[in-house]
Amino acid sequence: MVRFGKLPLLLLAAAMLIALLAGCGGKENEGASSPPAQTQQESQAAPSEAAPSEEASSQPSEAAGNEEVRVIEHAMGKTEVKGTPVRVATLFQGATDAALALGVKPVGAVEAWIEQPWYNYIRDKMEGAANLGSENQPDLEQLIALKPDVIVASKTRHEKIYEQLSAIAPTVMTEEVHIWKDSLSLTAAALNKQDEEAKFLEDWNAKVVEFKEKMGDKLKLEAGIVDFRVDHARIVYTGFSALVLDELGIARPASQQGEEWGIQLTSKENIPQMDADLIFDQTSTSRDDGRLDLRKEWNEHPLWQNLRAVKNNRVFEVDTAIWNNGSGPLAALGMLEDLYEFYELK
Repeated sequence: MVRFGKLPLLLLAAAMLIALLAGCGGKENEGASSPPAQTQQESQAAPSEAAPSEEASSQPSEAAGNEEVRVIEHAMGKTEVKGTPVRVATLFQGATDAALALGVKPVGAVEAWIEQPWYNYIRDKMEGAANLGSENQPDLEQLIALKPDVIVASKTRHEKIYEQLSAIAPTVMTEEVHIWKDSLSLTAAALNKQDEEAKFLEDWNAKVVEFKEKMGDKLKLEAGIVDFRVDHARIVYTGFSALVLDELGIARPASQQGEEWGIQLTSKENIPQMDADLIFDQTSTSRDDGRLDLRKEWNEHPLWQNLRAVKNNRVFEVDTAIWNNGSGPLAALGMLEDLYEFYELK
């Protein structure tokens, strides 16, 4: 028969007590990591009232961890944009138009050149958007306050403030402001809306094919674009409206084509250079600065009256917001609608 001394018995009892206490402590910790159903519901109903633990606050959220970082190449280099931005600020008209075409209303945009704050053709889609002021000098303080996820700008307008913009939010820039497909492509990349871009272009291309089929021989009629300013008249060679007409297959007078934007005419003796089968006059009618007086004076001149388009009553005054200033995909659709009317297509 084995006998134990008092000391070994005391040590054995102490060990058993420690093991028992350790088991109770383990069950208590497990319960804390899985709160009862009522507590979970309360925390879900009011997440802002729940104080996160140190460990949780130091780790990125599951959603943030799953957001893909995309590298976007643009006119100023490369920019990383995370996930699918919700809050976009647009700093030129074509970007605002493009964002709307992709189904995203900007939280802020620079104001329209005319019809402020927004062009009439998009005004119903811009309710609640913040006015960021001039396209040439956007309000950076207002922009900071908006906390955008991404900024879409243009090198033509904003090259000098690119670093400032990039400090506010990831910023991408187009090279020009009037090339609407470039604006659409970059805006779609920034917003992670390439599927919406593809759908828009698919529909657009179908409309272009249909328009050409309905036009037939009318495509051979030469169309010119003019624009009266305060102290001169312009014949437009390139630009937004010219790009759309060219894509639609509409002929242009050989003398009214070139790589430059166009030419300025300062003398009425140059009116014959405007000759075409049709003339689209994109003069802004909302500016009270004398340009409409100049147009009236030139339109009354015998040389104007002798133009083919004038003699055949084929001069069309168009909405300059759509034909010139908007420079986006929705404006392109607006031009197409106008052309159906001007060419009397069904």
